[in-house]
Amino acid sequence: MALLDVIDLSVVFRRRGQRDVRAVEGVSFTVDAGEVVGLVGESGCGKSVTALAVMGLLPPRGVEVSGRAVFDGADLLRAGEARMRDLRGSDIAMVFQDPLSSLNPVVPIGVQVTEVLTRHRGMRGEAARREATELLNRVGIPDPRRRLGEYPHQLSGGMRQRALIAMAVACRPRLLIADEPTTALDVTIQAQILELLKDLVRDSGTALIMITHDLGVVAGMCDVVNVLYAGKVVEIGARRPLFTDPHHPYTVGLLGSIPRLDAPRGEPLTPIVGSVRDVLPWAEGCAFAPRCPRRLDACLDGPPELTREYGGRGYRCVNPYGVARPGGDQ
Repeated sequence: MALLDVIDLSVVFRRRGQRDVRAVEGVSFTVDAGEVVGLVGESGCGKSVTALAVMGLLPPRGVEVSGRAVFDGADLLRAGEARMRDLRGSDIAMVFQDPLSSLNPVVPIGVQVTEVLTRHRGMRGEAARREATELLNRVGIPDPRRRLGEYPHQLSGGMRQRALIAMAVACRPRLLIADEPTTALDVTIQAQILELLKDLVRDSGTALIMITHDLGVVAGMCDVVNVLYAGKVVEIGARRPLFTDPHHPYTVGLLGSIPRLDAPRGEPLTPIVGSVRDVLPWAEGCAFAPRCPRRLDACLDGPPELTREYGGRGYRCVNPYGVARPGGDQ
């Protein structure tokens, strides 16, 4: 049985007098112990909302969450708040996108790290401070004992992100969710953070959900990739076959937007036309149809089903790349 099995997860935001916003629609994926699973797509495709729903961190009012998120045999979506408080930080942890807004600006770093140790591991006083020092040292923060007394604004962006990671791994969680952990960091620090996450997964066997729009990060981190668009998984597959033979036009567009070192000098990038706001409701057809270069009339005949292939590949498209259609076209 998978460590985490997300089944038909949907999230709808409702506001009085306004149209409902369907942020996530029927998302399903699994995460095995020690596996790195990617949730990939542009901003606004439902990646972070999916993670927040699994963690039970969405607001209680104005949000409708349905489906299942089974962690170690228990459905997280139906667990009470007291149970989720016990799980968050101990068995499941999350590294948020913006460390400056995620950390409390008026509380020293040491207090924020030791709070996790006190809540979930029962450590107090000098024992908690020693463990917090070791955690900061483990994630590569220099002079960790002194950093315990400093505030978030006194740390660089890279060190703040490392402090968040230290808090997330303090209780050796079985599942770690990293929500764009390298956003707004320079490339050198990005590489260090990603290497740190890889080491943590390898050394502790922690499962990792990597949320990102950067396919370069996916190429170096993930075992399985889920490509999301407008709240649905439009393609899923192991990293290598998905990169070498993408089927969905959206996946092809994401890959075509990445600069390549082996491309001829001066060759322009091929961006995806339009924006993520140019979507159809899934009930009317493929949400990507307004931006798709392979659009057919059949794309507007209702929501496309997720076609499954051998080896776990899947795509939600009636005119995919690299797949023979009736008549011999690809």
